[in-house]
Amino acid sequence: MQVDRFYINGEWVKPLSEATFPLANPATEALIASIPMANRDDVDRAVSAAKQAFDSYSQTSVAQRIGWFTNLLHIYRQRSAEITDAMIREMGCARSFTEDLQTPCGDGHIEAMLEVLANFEFEHLSPRGGSTIIHEPVGVSALITPWNWPINQVVAKVLPSLASGCPCILKPSEESALSALLFAQMIHDAGFPAGAFNMLNGDGAVAGNHLSSHPDVDLVSFTGSTRAGKLVQANGIDTVKRVVLELGGKSPNIIFADADLPTAVQFSAEACFSNAGQTCDAPTRVLVERSAYEQVKKGLIEATRNTRVGDPMQAGEHIGPVVNKRQFDLIQGMIEQGINEGAELLAGGVGRPDGLDQGYYIQPTLFAVEHTMGINTDEIFGPVLCMTVFDTEEEAIRLANDTVYGLGAYIQTADLDKARRVAKRIRAGNVSVNGAAYDYDVPFGGMKQSGNGRENGLYGLHDFLDIKAITL
Repeated sequence: MQVDRFYINGEWVKPLSEATFPLANPATEALIASIPMANRDDVDRAVSAAKQAFDSYSQTSVAQRIGWFTNLLHIYRQRSAEITDAMIREMGCARSFTEDLQTPCGDGHIEAMLEVLANFEFEHLSPRGGSTIIHEPVGVSALITPWNWPINQVVAKVLPSLASGCPCILKPSEESALSALLFAQMIHDAGFPAGAFNMLNGDGAVAGNHLSSHPDVDLVSFTGSTRAGKLVQANGIDTVKRVVLELGGKSPNIIFADADLPTAVQFSAEACFSNAGQTCDAPTRVLVERSAYEQVKKGLIEATRNTRVGDPMQAGEHIGPVVNKRQFDLIQGMIEQGINEGAELLAGGVGRPDGLDQGYYIQPTLFAVEHTMGINTDEIFGPVLCMTVFDTEEEAIRLANDTVYGLGAYIQTADLDKARRVAKRIRAGNVSVNGAAYDYDVPFGGMKQSGNGRENGLYGLHDFLDIKAITL
């Protein structure tokens, strides 16, 4: 792992910048690496490498790309244990959760992209047969990823970029640099041509800002907060870049009285608190039909109190810390805000869990709220769950949609006709019924202020392709 280097034009190179970021283990607060932080000259060097590679890489054959992706899949599977350990150390994700859900995202998405490459028609006739339609790469892409699902977000952007023929520059979060550095070495070892993939670390203010406004970048794919996404979108205006955004969420979870309530309660707690609540489409707003409210409330109190918090290095069904002190302080402040605005604290609260005096551990917390309270409308990005009541199907839909976000939504009911009816009316990019999990080929992305565009499989590939019509 080349911790003190950037990967540019097929080589591990020394940064031009002397700035560094102290990466700490969130479970111990101990420094584990000093990550170099790119300046504008570092960004220019990476963009130049990608631009120079475009003419040759964009003309590589589908068979060549399939070969490199096949190599990458084999290498990733060989080194998956290293990826797991890196994510545990850098972001505190609990071992069992990392092994079962985080790490498999890598080979799962590579497999899905190999299927896309084997079947996608980059060139075909127009519907009436008079022209040839060509799907060709947009150009140089800048990929800016977050820390909460490190490998998932990296591969969800790097794979469609390379599959489409777009050379790319990856800027992962400095909070999750270790797993990204390992993945960069895998790309190198898989044999992708020099300049097709480049990676540097840096912060949003310098590296992210320069990448997203760079005149030689044709597409920016960004995952992060809605606030930051608006800045990225504004940066693309002058050069009319294609900007793809996957942003924040405050996802509703509707529990109807006819649902399997014990199962719905267990799912609701686990889906919110897993990954220490650091999932953009986590079901953080539970809407419960009135006749089932007291039973669900009792169950959620018990499930919240039974959610264990502990050392992420150890295997087990527990959650780890949040990623850093800044997030710890923000979440503690939001819990205090909820108490101050009159929300009913049902479980958890301010402060670390008992017995954990070091590390950025948060108590899993449950509130009963009024719908308009800030604790129920603002994205918290921690293990904090809010519950409220509804009386009718129409009210449930109205409350679910009464948010600036539109990333995910969840429905719990035994009536699948009702589930389909409600799902179609919820303004969200992804809807899960009764805890169903999405496959790697299912499009993921949001509506409203949760972003635009889609990731994963065929649907992710489209964002990196332009359409050209040739008529003879």
